[in-house]
Amino acid sequence: MKKLYVFTLLFLLLIPQSSFGQDGKKYIINNIIVTGNTAFNASTIITYSRLKKGQEVSFGGDKIGEAVKKLWGSNLFGTIDIYFINITEDNKVDIEINLSDLPELNETKVQGVKKGKVDEILEENNLKQRVKVTENLITTTKNYLTNKYKKKGFLNTKVNVVTSDVKNDSIEKKRVNMFINIDKGNKVKIKSIKFNGNDKLSDKKLRKAMKNTKQKNPIRILKRSKYVEEDYKEDLVSLIDKYKENGYRDARVIKDSIIYNDDKSISLLIDVEEGEKYTFGKIDFVGNTVYTDEFLSQILRIEEGDTYNGVELKKRIANDEKPDGIDITNIYQNTGYMFSTINPVEVSADGNVIDLEIRITEGKPAYFNSVTVKGNDITNDHVIYREIRTRPGELYSRANIIRTIRELGQLGFFNAQAIVPDIKNPNPVDGTLDIEYTVEEQGSSQIELQGGYGGGGFIGTLGLSFNNFSLRNILNGEAYKPVPRGDGQSLALRLQASQFFQTYSFSFSEPWLGGKKPFQLSTSISHSRQFLFDPQTRRADRSRRFNITGITFGISTRLKEPDDYFLFSQALSFQHYDLQNYNTGLFTFGDGSSNNLSYTIGLTRNNTYNDPIYPTGGSNFSASAKFSIPYSLFNGVDYKALREERDGLDPVADIDRIGEIDQERFKWLEFYKVKFKADWYAEVAKKLVLRPSVEFGFLGAYNNDRGVIPFERFFLGGDGLGNFALDGREVVQLRGYPNQSLSSQDGGSIYNKFSLELRYPITLGQGAKIYALSFVEGGASVNSFRDFNPFNLQRSAGLGVRIFMPAFGLLGIDFGKPFDPLPGQTQVGGWETHFIIGQQF
Repeated sequence: MKKLYVFTLLFLLLIPQSSFGQDGKKYIINNIIVTGNTAFNASTIITYSRLKKGQEVSFGGDKIGEAVKKLWGSNLFGTIDIYFINITEDNKVDIEINLSDLPELNETKVQGVKKGKVDEILEENNLKQRVKVTENLITTTKNYLTNKYKKKGFLNTKVNVVTSDVKNDSIEKKRVNMFINIDKGNKVKIKSIKFNGNDKLSDKKLRKAMKNTKQKNPIRILKRSKYVEEDYKEDLVSLIDKYKENGYRDARVIKDSIIYNDDKSISLLIDVEEGEKYTFGKIDFVGNTVYTDEFLSQILRIEEGDTYNGVELKKRIANDEKPDGIDITNIYQNTGYMFSTINPVEVSADGNVIDLEIRITEGKPAYFNSVTVKGNDITNDHVIYREIRTRPGELYSRANIIRTIRELGQLGFFNAQAIVPDIKNPNPVDGTLDIEYTVEEQGSSQIELQGGYGGGGFIGTLGLSFNNFSLRNILNGEAYKPVPRGDGQSLALRLQASQFFQTYSFSFSEPWLGGKKPFQLSTSISHSRQFLFDPQTRRADRSRRFNITGITFGISTRLKEPDDYFLFSQALSFQHYDLQNYNTGLFTFGDGSSNNLSYTIGLTRNNTYNDPIYPTGGSNFSASAKFSIPYSLFNGVDYKALREERDGLDPVADIDRIGEIDQERFKWLEFYKVKFKADWYAEVAKKLVLRPSVEFGFLGAYNNDRGVIPFERFFLGGDGLGNFALDGREVVQLRGYPNQSLSSQDGGSIYNKFSLELRYPITLGQGAKIYALSFVEGGASVNSFRDFNPFNLQRSAGLGVRIFMPAFGLLGIDFGKPFDPLPGQTQVGGWETHFIIGQQF
């Protein structure tokens, strides 16, 4: 079809007019008729061709050529011919447009792949019903599928695409069925990679430099020995970079070839020329006025006599892999010199010693003129602008642009993968530029609605979390879509109930109180009711209850020193515990009350980037101390005497007196609690992220005679979900073991945990972020420092997957295998399955 179009244009436009025997005569169009196999209306075709009655035309003229080009450009026709007919003596002519429609696709059948892959192939190649079937569609489909499977290691993939007319079709339009046969063959493995001409670097070192192309090795797991041409070409560049890192700047690949073996594998043979080894000589800086030679030398970190390393030199000048790295380009870019250029030039290479000039053109300092944002349909402008580090009139800084991208991504209101800074109108003469940030809104509110059976009955949960709430529009009926949004505030409601417990909680936070600086105010209120099980009725006994009511006020502010990633927080909380005929192992008294007034101080530093769901770098540290008033210092109670009296009582006969003593001990809870946690994120390969983590917690008492309180304890093991408990307990995840199985029944007062996760994303799209993970971790929980050994751990390993959807938060599943028995047991347990709901990322 394509050839016919080219032939028609050449025939009409390029062949001399005299060749037609008409000497370029002009004719007046008398009539236009449409013939051929087409379902389109004749008047529509004539209008689209732009030929009109009374128009002057000629053989090979522009009007006829433009008509053919216009019709062909519609991609609706397979053949197009224009004829001059019925020529009269007064130079009038009828124009016949003869054409045939392109066939439409009826159905597509794919053979040679699994059924589950067919829909994916149809979508990737746009093979939908009624699509026009062109030669280009057939060719691109064939090429796409061939390359798709070659990239997966099927080097001998063959794809055949044929079409056939739909017979006995009552529809006037021509339709065809498409048949795609994919013969992938076997995966082509690389049996060996051999080198010729390498005396300075061994075969082993050169193979290691090839990151994606590997020869067969039964020990290696992560990298397969499949052949992918694109990866192989990249690895040839990496091969030469390895030489450059070792001083051989003239090294090159002379020839490479593929050898097909009898066992259907291939061998790669690579001939290299190494050249001579070079060292760095004198390095002079030219054109620098802002920074001294000494300062730039400290950034470059290359001394005279060092082995020449072209790869490292390039990184020290400008490291494309680390946009926030410490290099000379960033030093200038972060202090306003956007228009600066830094070029290393070799000025001498005598005796294999390379003298360099680092030629710097500094240019004018650049200032931001206009800073705008687009794409925020829900979030109000002021919520975004207060996070932006690039402001009109300020010096240009690449670091501030990168930091802005991070801060906007950390809000959770936008797709962190789609935040794009667009520099506009850079003017080196005036030293100004504009910048526009494009954001893509994503759902930031979440709903939790679930039900199930557990603990002897049905448990229902309703949770609503609005993470971009607008309190000032609470009375504005027009703002409910479905709730007022856009001011960056958080509001959460949660209700959970079964026949044995009921829990209600409400929380609200304003991250920028007053709107001038990041000063967060938060508050929460909660209430829970718990009932004991009645073995006679097998239902909850509502006359035996335990109520907990709590309220918390907190403030936090961003610090400027040592850097502005630090957050300082304080909180004041109060809980009232009320027991009525609630005799359990938790207290020795079943009737009474206890109060918990505590103050918490915390320091965190979070510089992870950029996506809070899937950080690829940075770290997150947090340390906190929670403590109550030391009542025993001034309340006049002799707790030593009470302890001695209690120790001398009979636990059965004197239970009432023991209860009275414990009521006195726990009337106002007295304690201090210290916690520390640190996470690191490192991208070890493209998007493959390693996350080490360490945690520690300690609950202590001011007065040993009063003892450690039964609340605020640590419960280690399992999925880490806190369920309905509001007694200050810390439920700590340690996968591979049953929930809370690694602590005593009342919880431990000390715990530590180490964890190592390896994460890889499946998709990081706006609708859902999905990543797979593997983990190893270990931890322990004890009740005193006498029993504490940070390396005596219960260990486990396993696999998992996480799915984050804006409407539902983080969901996931883990499969963990323990390596050690539970405390007090001798046999190691089997695999444990953990469902993750709303866990931290």
